[in-house]
Amino acid sequence: MFNPSREQVRQFFFETWQRYRSGAPLEGLQTVAIDVILAHPEYHALLEAPGMHADREWLPEQGETNPFLHMSLHLAIEEQRSIDQPPGVRATLERLEARLGERHAALHVALDCLGEVVWRAQRAGTLPDQDGYLECLQRAR
Repeated sequence: MFNPSREQVRQFFFETWQRYRSGAPLEGLQTVAIDVILAHPEYHALLEAPGMHADREWLPEQGETNPFLHMSLHLAIEEQRSIDQPPGVRATLERLEARLGERHAALHVALDCLGEVVWRAQRAGTLPDQDGYLECLQRAR
C-alpha cells in the first residue's frame, strides 16, 4: 500500500498547483487533485507559497483545519467512488448528492464521516468500520 509521508503529500499538492498554473501537463492522480484544489480557492494562496506552509502545523484545538488533510480526504473519497470501495459507497454518495443538491456539499459531509471513522479506528487500533462509514453517509442530511 502507498503510504506517503506528510512532506510527500504536501509536495504533491504544491507541485500539482505549480504545474497547473504553469500550463504543464498533469500526471496520474494530479488530474484528480487539481479538481479538488480548484474547488477550494481558499487554499490557492497557501499553495503559491510552499516555503511558508510546507512545515506549518494546523491545530484542531485552535479551530484550524489542515488544508492538506482536507484535500487528501477529498482524494480518498474520489478514489472510493471510482472503485466503489467499500461496496455501495458510490450509490450512497450519489444519493447524498441528490438529497443535498450539490456535489461539493455532499463531499464535505462524506469528509466528516470518513474523518470520524478513521479517527475511531486509530484510537481503537482497528481497521476502519466500513459499515459504520456507510451508515454515517446514509444518515447524513
